Amino acid sequence: MFNTHSFASDYSEARDKFLAAARIAGAVTSRFDNPTKGPKGEMLSTDVARLGPDDAAKIVVTLSSTHGVEGYCGSGFQVDWLATIGAAGLPKDTAILFVHAINPYGFAWTRRVTEEGNDLNRNYVDHGKPYPVNEGYLEIADWLVPADFSEGGIKAADAKLAEYRKKAGDVAYFRAVSGGQYSHPDGMFFGGGGPSWSNRTLHAIASRFLGGRSDVAVIDFHTGLGPYGYGEPITHYDIDSGGSRRVRAFWGESVTESKRGQTASQARDGLGHHGLNRLLREPETRLTMCTLEFGTFDRESGQKAFRADHWLHKYGDPLGKEAESVRAAMRRQFYPDTDDWKEAVLFRGHQLVRQAIAGVQRGAI
Repeated sequence: MFNTHSFASDYSEARDKFLAAARIAGAVTSRFDNPTKGPKGEMLSTDVARLGPDDAAKIVVTLSSTHGVEGYCGSGFQVDWLATIGAAGLPKDTAILFVHAINPYGFAWTRRVTEEGNDLNRNYVDHGKPYPVNEGYLEIADWLVPADFSEGGIKAADAKLAEYRKKAGDVAYFRAVSGGQYSHPDGMFFGGGGPSWSNRTLHAIASRFLGGRSDVAVIDFHTGLGPYGYGEPITHYDIDSGGSRRVRAFWGESVTESKRGQTASQARDGLGHHGLNRLLREPETRLTMCTLEFGTFDRESGQKAFRADHWLHKYGDPLGKEAESVRAAMRRQFYPDTDDWKEAVLFRGHQLVRQAIAGVQRGAI
């Protein structure tokens, strides 16, 4: 049975547990200070822990908190791995790198977005080029985050959304809502406005720790889509590409491929996958990356919580009485605080990291 005490009750506790576990494991740590503060005035940072030879040619990386509040999941796993496996689990010429709370603002404030309002997993586009246009989002933006968030206001907005969904169909509807948009900075799934702090920080970490390595495997922990407690490894590589084949060789037939339409995720532009693959290029570095998505509760309740969070920060008071229930709903949706869910995260997380360590040993495919 797994020890679920590696999970935390808030960002500050998660950071403390991570740094304590890294210290006990003998990991070398680095800190990247975020310019904002948490709801209690606390300092925020992304922390990195590294174990293994400095000149290791093969590195396995885990990311937590790309989507802020989802950080409870990845953080809990990172703490558990450092506390229970550590350097003894690394073969020769192999290192492991844990990036803790890449979006510390979202983690601390119980939001999915960064301090700039970015969905970080829509922000890794080429900001020097015209942004993708999400025509569907343009139609429904004002209904997703209506100014009137009373019972009547929500009912009226929901009727408009239902009308659009019936007209467009489920796939087009969910793509309009969550596929990413670059027109409404205070709206849902916004990815524009330039590289966010978290985007720039991940690039700095990758340049510092991953450049020049022969084989890099990255597992990005997420929550919110899929069956409760199930960890789905998702890849965004082109069909039958080298990256796609490596992902399947590493993690097996449970992998789903977005390019084949096999996953519920509607994200297409600006993914961390694209940002890292632009930075770490073959033949110098073989990057094998997957998103590990743990299911929680139904999609509709997730959208309800997410809409309320955006309304709170656009029209309400993030430090007022109304914030408590909004944050509670966000936390529950993206972090089911139950032992069975946490045990599922630890089992699947350890499995995929173990498979990734074995995969980078095999090298070229």
